[in-house]
Amino acid sequence: MGPYLRFNKVSFLKIYIPLLFAFFILKCSFSQNLNLNSFAKSINENELKSLIYVYASDFFKGRETGKLGQKRAVKFISEYYESLKIKEAMGTESYLQRMKLNISGDIVQTENVVAVIEGSEKPNEYIIISSHLDHEGEKNGEIYNGADDNASGTVGVLKIAEAFQNAVQSGHRPKRSVIFLHLTGEEKGLLGSKFYTDNPLYPLENTIVNLNIDMIGRIDPRHKNNIKRYIYLIGTDLLSSELHKVSESTNNNTTKLFLDYKYNDIDQSECIYYRSDHFHFVKNNIPAIFYFNGIHEDYHKPTDTAEKIEYGLLKDRIKLIFFTAWELANRYDKIEVDQNVDYSKLINCKRYLKLYNL
Repeated sequence: MGPYLRFNKVSFLKIYIPLLFAFFILKCSFSQNLNLNSFAKSINENELKSLIYVYASDFFKGRETGKLGQKRAVKFISEYYESLKIKEAMGTESYLQRMKLNISGDIVQTENVVAVIEGSEKPNEYIIISSHLDHEGEKNGEIYNGADDNASGTVGVLKIAEAFQNAVQSGHRPKRSVIFLHLTGEEKGLLGSKFYTDNPLYPLENTIVNLNIDMIGRIDPRHKNNIKRYIYLIGTDLLSSELHKVSESTNNNTTKLFLDYKYNDIDQSECIYYRSDHFHFVKNNIPAIFYFNGIHEDYHKPTDTAEKIEYGLLKDRIKLIFFTAWELANRYDKIEVDQNVDYSKLINCKRYLKLYNL
């Protein structure tokens, strides 16, 4: 009986311990995924809808840069961060990075809003998640509420910040610092992002990546009758092949959206690559992804209103950006710049060479 029992003990150790180890690894992985989803629980249709109906309401008067509605917008955003107990960025006054901009010959005082969650292990490396807070204001007695452009992005950044803060409160602070940057003056020529990159609150040389969100709440005509669970990604591989790989793998493991790269071209006919705030980060050799739903029939019209937002799809898009930001903030190695962008052969977008001093 002795040798038989001893043989079974050895067999048990040989067979079952590797299985138990594999189960432990699987369990840890599952727990991590479960935690991420629990952190993102506040990214849900009801809360998104409530926020967008407020932020894209007449109270904000279309949020034109420097006007009363934009002042109300920065107050709304700042108070949201304060309610979450997320810190104001260094160098700001109650979250506000103040500036004076020359807009069509007028000197306009306006503000970016900047909050930060400091990293636990690499606090001096930064992930910036951005969106523009402004819109077109009022024209001919009509308010341009800009529900998609860009209440969807503004609310997206707020809810991603909330997900990160949920993680912090659960004992899972990101390894790198995450900056939540709401930019003014985008509709006036990407002025808030230019001001930030000219006057950075955190060193640009330590800024790892910019994830920029501009119009993610609608479905464009290209996808109306086919794949509706999509998002356009612009810039993913233009400075960093690693960023593209992280983006793709994160999507494959989480939301499984269709990633459309139609506009991921520096000379695409509509020149979308140059038309949002990520571009000033790219100019400074910082890899960026621009998340975008495409142009639709209500673009820059007073009919871009809250009831037209696809809230289920918006939720999935915001979750994808959160999961991507989480991976970038917590991976062991920072992503590296390993690509060059050659603007010398532009044809369709040649005018941007002069506009941005390329």
